[in-house]
Amino acid sequence: MIVLPDSETWHGTDLAKSITCATKRPVPVSIFPTGPVCPADKRDLALKYAKGEIIAFIDDDAYPQPDWLKNAVINFKDESVAAVGGPAVTPAEDNLRQQASGRVYASFLVSGTFVYRYVPKTKREVDDFPSCNFLVRKSAMQELGGFKTSFWPGEDTKFCLDITGKLKKKIIYDPKVLVFHHRRQLYLAHLAQVANYALHRGYFVKKYPQTSLRFAYFMPSLFLLALFCGGIMSLFFPALRLLYLSATGLYLFSALIFSFNRDLRLMFLVFSGTILTHLAYGVYFIKGLLSLKLKEES
Repeated sequence: MIVLPDSETWHGTDLAKSITCATKRPVPVSIFPTGPVCPADKRDLALKYAKGEIIAFIDDDAYPQPDWLKNAVINFKDESVAAVGGPAVTPAEDNLRQQASGRVYASFLVSGTFVYRYVPKTKREVDDFPSCNFLVRKSAMQELGGFKTSFWPGEDTKFCLDITGKLKKKIIYDPKVLVFHHRRQLYLAHLAQVANYALHRGYFVKKYPQTSLRFAYFMPSLFLLALFCGGIMSLFFPALRLLYLSATGLYLFSALIFSFNRDLRLMFLVFSGTILTHLAYGVYFIKGLLSLKLKEES
């Protein structure tokens, strides 16, 4: 296993223990400090150290199930497959606020048709997938010259587009290629992450429309505009007031249904987290859409 920390003082003891616990056997860890560079640069630097035919990427806050690699390798028997990904499931040991964050992401009301990224679903071909659980042929990565981007997050969107567009190769989602991914706690850390995702996705609508110009990504912003504009219009047009209140009530009821849990604390966190996630995503998606350039491009 190759780890590329920023600092030379970093040591991989805890990481090695967690990986060993997950795989049931010791895993050698090679550490190559990189200095403060973005994740995409780290992955490109790792290319020169990797000796295998397949490079498996995983984040520092994630760990795999024991048969992660075995299940992934099966998919590479098909020569047209360049990359494989799988779900990043919230681990049971996460605390209450982390569990709530995971449930928000895993809710159909939040992730829609992309919910398979957070819970195991049917095996399928995809064209955009998170790099926290992503395996790619070394030859394909070398042919593309690596990730070759300063975007973060969003480096995976660009890289996946290179695989499917430039190489004309497949990316397979396999539910058996599973990792456990620790979540950021509701509310602030979770919402900061959501805002960053939304900012980049909004910008990518212009930069990479092939996989980002999709109606699903616009829905939180449309909801936000409808909530704001509808509220103002209902003040001046009483005939619209009942429609506005009914639509808002239906949304809140749906959020409540999708948040249902016997643990009322968790239910409240997921309910409020779902609403705040929609609002944060809506605001920052518009900000990204209107941005001329993101800070990492400077």
